[in-house]
Amino acid sequence: MLEVKPQPARSDPQPGLSIAEAARRTGVSAHTLRYYERAGLVVTPVDRTAGGRRRYQQLDLDWITVCTRLRATGMPIKTIRRYAQLVCAGHGNEHERLALMEAHRAEVIAKLAELQENLELIDHKIDVYRGRLDAGDADQLWAPRAHT
Repeated sequence: MLEVKPQPARSDPQPGLSIAEAARRTGVSAHTLRYYERAGLVVTPVDRTAGGRRRYQQLDLDWITVCTRLRATGMPIKTIRRYAQLVCAGHGNEHERLALMEAHRAEVIAKLAELQENLELIDHKIDVYRGRLDAGDADQLWAPRAHT
């Protein structure tokens, strides 16, 4: 399971990854990486080269993966931003972080239940079509008549 943990300080600073490499590794576009940073979703300032180019560290990539997974489950940017703010604030707000995740989990479970119901309808329709095609009477399937 993915958990973002600060990396121990190193005496030899890591060179980091370019935005293109970070995009490739995280599966999001460079545009999305820049957007996440502007939107306040990134929990640590992204390193920059002397020329001002972004250099991503493993911690950045791990956090971006968390953000993209939360987005993929339908969490609004506003909520991800709030979560990032709580994480940045440090210790003492763990109950609020937990409440945020539990509320989102409940929303995801409700969406999964709705998707399961929809999948059951699709499976039923597939069974009907297969049955009619196998029986050779697919022409008996309902088809609306054109209005004249």
